[in-house]
Amino acid sequence: MIINMKNATKWRYFTSAVSITLMLVSILLVATKGLNWGLDFTGGVVSEVQLSSKITSSEIEPLLKAGLHQDVAVIASGEPGRWVLRYAIPEAGQELPSITEMLAPISTDITVLNTSIVGPQVGQELADQGGLALLVCMLCILGYLSYRFEWRLASGSLFALLHDVVFVLGFFALTQMEFNLTVLAAVLAILGYSLNDSIIIADRIRELLIAKPKWSIQKINNEAIAATFSRTMVTSGTTLMTVGSLWLLGGGPLEGFAIAMFIGIITGTWSSISVGTTLPELFGLKPEHYLPKVVSEEP
Repeated sequence: MIINMKNATKWRYFTSAVSITLMLVSILLVATKGLNWGLDFTGGVVSEVQLSSKITSSEIEPLLKAGLHQDVAVIASGEPGRWVLRYAIPEAGQELPSITEMLAPISTDITVLNTSIVGPQVGQELADQGGLALLVCMLCILGYLSYRFEWRLASGSLFALLHDVVFVLGFFALTQMEFNLTVLAAVLAILGYSLNDSIIIADRIRELLIAKPKWSIQKINNEAIAATFSRTMVTSGTTLMTVGSLWLLGGGPLEGFAIAMFIGIITGTWSSISVGTTLPELFGLKPEHYLPKVVSEEP
C-alpha cells in the first residue's frame, strides 16, 4: 500500500499503536528478565598484558575463554601488542591458571604489566552515576521542550525519547547482551539524536499552525512530515552507514555501542514521525494555541 497525504493519518495512527505495543513489551522484558550488567557495574578483574604485535584479539580470546570458563573482553591498548583483559572475579576456592599459562600456545614472551580488581561497590557507584546522568539529561530535555514548545507539542517529543530508550533497554533485556558503560553512552547519544529529529518536525508543525490556522491538525502534521521527510531520511541514512561500519569493523568492544546506536537511530526516526506527531493530536493541539492573543484596549 502506497503512503500518500490521503492515508498518512491512518498510517501515523497505526505506527503509533505499534510503537506503544513494542514499548509495553520492552518494559515487560526489562522487568522480568532484567539487564545483563557488564563488569563496569558488577565488578571484575582487569589485567594488562604485553605480547607480540603480530598476535590478534581473535587468537587471544578463545584461549582465555577456555581457561577462565567465561567470556573475556579483549581490548587493544594504546601501544602495539598491549592488551587489556577484563573478566569476572572467580568464585571463592576456584583456582585458575595464570594468564601466561593460558596464552602459552600462541606465545612464550608474555608480560603481565598489571592486574587490578574492581569491586561490586565501585560497580554500584558507576550504576548510580549512570542512572543519575540519564535522569539529569531527561530533565534538561524536558525543560528545553517546555520552553521551546507548547506543552501539547512538547509531550510528543518527550514520549518519543522515552520510547527510544525503553526499546533499546528491552532489546538488551531480550538478548541478554552485556550492558556496560559504552552501551550507556549510546543510550545518552540516542536521546540527543532522537531529540534532534523530533524538534525539526515539531518546529515545522508550529510554523504551519501559525501560517495555516484554518487547516486541521491532521493535515498540518502530515504536511510537516512531508516537508521534513527527505531531510530525516538523508540524515538517518548517513548516520546508519557510520554506525554500521562501527558494528562491522569495530570489533567486540564497540559491538554493544554500535548495536544500541543502530536500534536507537531507527526507532528515533520512527517515533519522531509516529508518536511524536500523533500524541499532540490526542491532547487537542490546535492552531489557536500558537496564535497571538488579542489584547483588549479597554482600561
